[in-house]
Amino acid sequence: MTVQATVTDDSRETFDKFSPVDGRKLGTYEISTASDVEAAVARAREAAPRWRDLSLDQRFSYFDRIREIIRREGERYAQQISEDTGKPLVDSLMTELMSIPLFIDYYEKEAPKALKRRRLMPQLLFPGKTSYIEYFPKGVVGIISPWNFPFQLAVIPMISALIGGNTVVLKPSEVTPITGELIRELFEEASFPKGVVEVLQGDGSTGAALTGSDVDMIFFTGSVATGRKVMAAAAEKPIPVELELGGKDAMIVCEDAHLERAARAAVWGGFLNCGQMCVSVERLFVVESIYDEFVELVREEVARLRVGAPDEGSDMGPLTFSGQLGVVARHVEDAREKGATIAAGGKSKEGPGQFFEPTLVLDVTTDMEIYREETFGPVLPVIKVADDEEAIRMANDHKYGLTGSVWTGDKKRGIELASRMESGQTSVNDLVTSVGNPALPFGGVKQSGFGRYHGHEGLYSFMHQKAIMVSGDFMSVEPFWFPYAAKYPTVFRTFKGLLGGNMVTALKGFWDMIQMTRNRAGTGE
Repeated sequence: MTVQATVTDDSRETFDKFSPVDGRKLGTYEISTASDVEAAVARAREAAPRWRDLSLDQRFSYFDRIREIIRREGERYAQQISEDTGKPLVDSLMTELMSIPLFIDYYEKEAPKALKRRRLMPQLLFPGKTSYIEYFPKGVVGIISPWNFPFQLAVIPMISALIGGNTVVLKPSEVTPITGELIRELFEEASFPKGVVEVLQGDGSTGAALTGSDVDMIFFTGSVATGRKVMAAAAEKPIPVELELGGKDAMIVCEDAHLERAARAAVWGGFLNCGQMCVSVERLFVVESIYDEFVELVREEVARLRVGAPDEGSDMGPLTFSGQLGVVARHVEDAREKGATIAAGGKSKEGPGQFFEPTLVLDVTTDMEIYREETFGPVLPVIKVADDEEAIRMANDHKYGLTGSVWTGDKKRGIELASRMESGQTSVNDLVTSVGNPALPFGGVKQSGFGRYHGHEGLYSFMHQKAIMVSGDFMSVEPFWFPYAAKYPTVFRTFKGLLGGNMVTALKGFWDMIQMTRNRAGTGE
């Protein structure tokens, strides 16, 4: 059991955190109430103008401190994240911590360009006018983060929102409260001004209170079911919401792929973080002509995986959330009952902890839960296809569309196939790592959610866009202003010239309108 709710003597609700590795109780945490949420949002609202009015350089001085704290305390942070999640220390360093300074460095270079006021090209029908686009923060941003990458998937959207001048109220997952406290510690040690970052531990009731509070935007990462509730709550106000939801990511192995590389990638992409990734390989399509050879290579790679506690030199740890054990077991059993072959693993490991064996499933068909629903566990389903075309068709014929990959010796063909995949990100001869590229926008299509973060889009998600047009005052009136008397023939001639591509006629008509307006203004009629 990962968490368990209790009530203290003072009637303050709490929840207990248990180790996913051995079941030990690791701590007790108070559940933030609706009034706690209201107070935190009020503090963030009060702090917003001062934070917004800082220059980008002044804001980045705080992020420089974050970078330095992670450099200095990285090993301790990794140990605490691994204690919280059960993931290997290598994963905590590589997938949770390393990305933070990488994103700070990227935005330190790119944010001044992305967020500066932009002057647009002049338009024919608007002489003497200059047009601009600029950005301003949405205000107080509520962020609800998940338990699978509890540090990275909270801190990166927080940084993206803060860079643009927003303040943030974070509700981390109750499954990983140790990391939630670590995030609180990080921003306090970096001396962010009071109210700019608020962290609220709690359960689903806390998240519901945050979505219903006086925030200006919600950024949610989690399940489709909860995402629907978040979206419905946001619609009541209404406020913008960004949803980063689930995936059932397709990996397509073509007949000319580098099979050894692809096999190793499939196993890493399927079992990294115990398969608890929205970008995990959850549907592995293999062309028939190389199917047997490839499956044997995958089977050998799965057999080499070491499963254990974070400090045991393991490749894969336990499931972080105890409830996920039942989902994984149900999907595997459903596949078995419907004719799938369990080629490796297939059951929970004996002994303490939330361990499930790395599981390879063959002969997978589209009616199986393991094909239709997100498993979010250490299971790699393999589907034999006739050719690339069948693989693309099946990959796209699904309710999810987050990431995907194509494996081929022909890069041009790979890009062509990748472009046809209905997903927010696609890789050729690679997988997962594109998520860590700070320049690439990340997000899904279909039921994988909407909106983008990372890249310039990751800043714009948290900003309002404002259009500004500035006019000279060399004329007392504008050509299109009242009165309209006698202007219709001239306006119609201009209209026909523009639509017919006759710019001489259009310009002459426009000039006549200017003269008519001047004459009218001059006579005072």
